[in-house]
Amino acid sequence: MQRRHLMLAAGAALSLPAIRPAAAQAAPVRFALDWALQGNHAMWVLADDKGIFRDNGLSVKIDRGFGSGDTAVKVAAGAYDLGFTDISTAVKLNAENPDKRLVSIYQVFDRTAAALITLKGRGIAGPRDVAGRKLGSPEGEGSRMMFPAFAKAAGIDAAKVNWTSMAANLRDTMLAQGQVDAVTGFLFTTYFNLVGIGIPEDNILAWPYAENGLDLYGSAVVARADWLEKNPQVAAAFVKSSILGLRALLADIPGGMAAIQKREALFDTALEARRFAMTRDRSILTPNVRQHGIGYLDMARAETLIRVNAEAYRVANPPSAASMFTDKFLPPASERQV
Repeated sequence: MQRRHLMLAAGAALSLPAIRPAAAQAAPVRFALDWALQGNHAMWVLADDKGIFRDNGLSVKIDRGFGSGDTAVKVAAGAYDLGFTDISTAVKLNAENPDKRLVSIYQVFDRTAAALITLKGRGIAGPRDVAGRKLGSPEGEGSRMMFPAFAKAAGIDAAKVNWTSMAANLRDTMLAQGQVDAVTGFLFTTYFNLVGIGIPEDNILAWPYAENGLDLYGSAVVARADWLEKNPQVAAAFVKSSILGLRALLADIPGGMAAIQKREALFDTALEARRFAMTRDRSILTPNVRQHGIGYLDMARAETLIRVNAEAYRVANPPSAASMFTDKFLPPASERQV
């Protein structure tokens, strides 16, 4: 099934309208996001709008995504040169498709956003209380697949958890309606989806995996290994531009939200500014990044991510950390300090 998806992936993207015309001699780059435009994506929109890509010799076509798994498959299939995806999706994919191996060249999210989320009044005051309760998530979704590892780290009796499966777009509504007692998912996605359907913020309780014993890397810029071998300068220019775009966003969040709204008229700038602030504080500017710099790569953490995902997806021949992570396309450490 994985191989068939790789064969069918080319050409299945919805393009976002470009704001700036491509520079005459710029290297063309096809880049896929992980989802529809959200606040953190403004780092790349600003890199485009402010001419950062152009100044670094790139003409980047940014397309929305349809989930991290879909983006990873499309980059592996060659439909895109680069993608933004939860790096955990690459473990199983690389093991099954070594000739289409994906490599993380910039860890944008130093910590995974996966979390256990519930509402007050459900009898869950801490992670361990989810035992014996109804826990909901789409079947096969990353946060659900990693839950056994989180349960072990957080002291949860995973055998007593009763799972309910649903489509991703129904998860938050089912939690709000009491059809499940708690859910797993990306913190900043589910949290603000609940806010958007009228749940008071004081009623939302959440325990991010990374802050409760399972400190894994999150979403990253990825490319195929063979593409990187042929385009090292383009890859380095894209990473540099991405970091400069992130700096521009950190300096002017309202400006970043306004830039996205130019491309997506229904974009909620106020809500997305708050979503980005949570993403910034919980996944991007972590204590580790503040100490070592943006994109800092710790191979021991990379090995832990591979091991946890190999166990979750029952991968018998997991890829090595060295084959799946690299920091050689990052700018010098002096340019990555925060």
